[in-house]
Amino acid sequence: MGAKAHFLFIVGMAFLFSGCVERDKKGNILDNPTSGSIKIAVDESLRPLLEAEVDTFQGTYHYAFIHADYTSEAEAMDRLLKDSVRLAVVTRKLTNDEMQVFNVVKIIPEQVKVAKDGVAIILNRNNSDSVFQFSQLQSIVEGKVSQWKQINPASTLSNIEVVFDHPQSGIIRFINDSVRRVEKLPAYFYGVNSNASVIDYVSKKANAIGLIGACWISDHDDATVNGFLKTIRVARIAREDKAVQPYQAYIDNGQYPLRRDVYIISREYRTGLGTGFISFVAGDKGQRIVLKSGMVPATMPIRTVQIHRNR
Repeated sequence: MGAKAHFLFIVGMAFLFSGCVERDKKGNILDNPTSGSIKIAVDESLRPLLEAEVDTFQGTYHYAFIHADYTSEAEAMDRLLKDSVRLAVVTRKLTNDEMQVFNVVKIIPEQVKVAKDGVAIILNRNNSDSVFQFSQLQSIVEGKVSQWKQINPASTLSNIEVVFDHPQSGIIRFINDSVRRVEKLPAYFYGVNSNASVIDYVSKKANAIGLIGACWISDHDDATVNGFLKTIRVARIAREDKAVQPYQAYIDNGQYPLRRDVYIISREYRTGLGTGFISFVAGDKGQRIVLKSGMVPATMPIRTVQIHRNR
């Protein structure tokens, strides 16, 4: 039995016996996998997915209350390390230094991969230059390309502006780790507080490039997503093969270059509500929510269907 299967087996058994009430040293009733109240911190770029997961979990277990704070990745991890939240939902695993913090307090954290995501590049509707080579993105991050004419000599746009959610966001950490490592981002990179603000900014600025979590524009059954897509366009990115957008199949098969994994990290020392929520998200119902959100489930296969239309 693999580590993940073993973990889910233990959680499943805990669900069966969750009727047994546990109390702390003061006699207060402790949370269990299906009831109680906990705080979690979530990278804001993952908000659409986590809101759907939390709403469905609470709708299933009426005595479970998960209070999610949507913030930067750095802040989410800081709160987890300081024991002010039970779980952190981010797009990376713990570093060696962070593991050492848990070693000191004798906690073995769980790190469960629940989805594959992408960082989407969005543009103003009036910008016709909607295809980037990966090397062009690297040059933008390095500060070597700061004018639209350097990408397309026929462009009528002037300076490039790159907007993102927060200086300490998981998106910027990902760009630095996976696109191009730089000491400092160029002056034309701006933080605007949230992914929704990035979409709004790009919709109004023809020369802007926005960096957002792909789940903000992936669920085409969501009226909010469709509203966003009417105001911006999603760029295609090419590395070696054809240029593609952050669709599920291209994230899953590795063709989309700006892909990342989503982890729920727990500091629970006992089987509590955090463990129950992780089991839900990693289980069948939670993974179907991942699939519907436009992201790639970690534990369910993606089936690619090719449609040929006769003209």
